[in-house]
Amino acid sequence: MTTIGIIGAGHIGSQVARAAVANGYEVVISNSRGPETLAELVDELGPNARAATPQEAAEAADFAVVTVPFKAYGAVPVEPLAGKIVIDTNNYYWERDGHVPVLDEGRDTVSGLLQKHLPTSRVAKGFNHITAADITVAGSPAGTPGRRALATSSDHDDAAQIVIDLYDQFGFDTVNIGPLDESWRVERDQPAYVVAQNRDELVANLAKAERASIAA
Repeated sequence: MTTIGIIGAGHIGSQVARAAVANGYEVVISNSRGPETLAELVDELGPNARAATPQEAAEAADFAVVTVPFKAYGAVPVEPLAGKIVIDTNNYYWERDGHVPVLDEGRDTVSGLLQKHLPTSRVAKGFNHITAADITVAGSPAGTPGRRALATSSDHDDAAQIVIDLYDQFGFDTVNIGPLDESWRVERDQPAYVVAQNRDELVANLAKAERASIAA
């Protein structure tokens, strides 16, 4: 059984955990407050889930999902994720996270910064432009007309493929944007962000994206 280590147990992390368990994965989920605070969620998830520290979740993971507030990405454990694929769900909200010049000025991306923090991991963008509630209810079987599509982006083909496979299992088509330096196209305030869209609509919205600097 494949184990997904989830670092961050907020709205997105909890929903990814629910969808993962429903699709036959084992989940080790963590947060910054300690495993004991996740007892209720783990009870809901059932025997294929357990709570742990971020370090333990990273160590247990066949692949990991990082879903913490962006400002906390520097606390994600590095060594236990070495050689592993890491799905990054994060978004940058300067009002919450504080201004980050390389993002404000369009010189880097959220997932690009996580990749730099995890130099021996293979990072892919995923689940960042869908509301948490939709992860478990908006999917549909492959081939369904108008099936909702989500984007991924990675500098590593195998990392992108993990996201593509996970999306399909959860009920979504995928558009692969390409390398992480293109992942800004699906970040906050872009046309594809948190919009229900099929594959063709997502492709069109990605093409409409415009990179703009944020005034400090």
